[in-house]
Amino acid sequence: MKQRRPDEHSVLQRIYAHFAGAKQNIAGSAVHVGIGDDTALFRPKSGHETILTCDWFLEGTHFLREKHSPDSVGWKCLARGISDVAAMGGVPRCFLLSLALPESHTDRWLDAFLGGLRRASRKFDCTLAGGDSTQRREILINLTIVGEIRNGRAVLRSGARAGEIIYVTGRLGEAELGLRMLRSRNGPVRPSNPPLKKHLYPEPRLALGQWLAEKGLATSMMDLSDGLSSDLPRLCAASGVGALVESTKLPVVQLSSTDRQHRLDPLQLALHGGDDYELLFTVRPRRVNMLPKTLHGVPLTAIGRITEQRGLVLLKQEGRERQLHPGGWDPFRSKR
Repeated sequence: MKQRRPDEHSVLQRIYAHFAGAKQNIAGSAVHVGIGDDTALFRPKSGHETILTCDWFLEGTHFLREKHSPDSVGWKCLARGISDVAAMGGVPRCFLLSLALPESHTDRWLDAFLGGLRRASRKFDCTLAGGDSTQRREILINLTIVGEIRNGRAVLRSGARAGEIIYVTGRLGEAELGLRMLRSRNGPVRPSNPPLKKHLYPEPRLALGQWLAEKGLATSMMDLSDGLSSDLPRLCAASGVGALVESTKLPVVQLSSTDRQHRLDPLQLALHGGDDYELLFTVRPRRVNMLPKTLHGVPLTAIGRITEQRGLVLLKQEGRERQLHPGGWDPFRSKR
């Protein structure tokens, strides 16, 4: 029997089937009307501001069809967008999915992708509220995420001041190491070690961002998606300041003997590696003692300080200073 060719209706029905539970949960969520209507209706909580962010996740740019499993693509496309909500100190509420994919991927690939997306949706309590689908030769994914935060509590990039201490969460360069491991293997793989897991299934620091916002400890904050050397200058530019980073304080990855044989440098991975989705934030010196060394199992590390003089300076182990230029991910010049 000849199999019926897919059409947009069948693709949408497949998506709806995977998120059927979302309709049952709408009554207790911020989504008043969800998938299946012309638009979604979002009901923000009283006394809260709405957070809006959108993110592309493109085949050949952000993931490789022959390397990344569809389950990990589904998880990561939502997790990386939710990381922006975490960087404001907010709570994700719902998302819209726009999906373009070839006819050959509307069956098993789509089911596996939706499985990963559904798991991330449940993990981060972020409901699918609607979206759009179309056919295209390559896979293109765009997510719009809606979140909330109490009025006046959002942590912006523009609040850093000279003398404040710069902090990062987690370990830097781990996801970049995971990508290099993935590229060296044949075919899709499942995570078997921390670097691979962090690259394929990142965990946005939601609880940590919310805690920093609620306590009023972070004066500025953003997530690390493109690498410290590229993201820290953006925070500094928004705040009109500079920064000094101490190389010996960076929480770098531990390299295996094989990694060292390939001449990988943990400092370079920490400075320029992307996809970590950790938080970068600043704290007033007098409030540093209010920060624990770890929170929710995630280490918090002081790596430098904000300076009046513009520019990013790296203090090396031997005490020498040098200008640090952006060397992280840039879609207009970087290649996977």
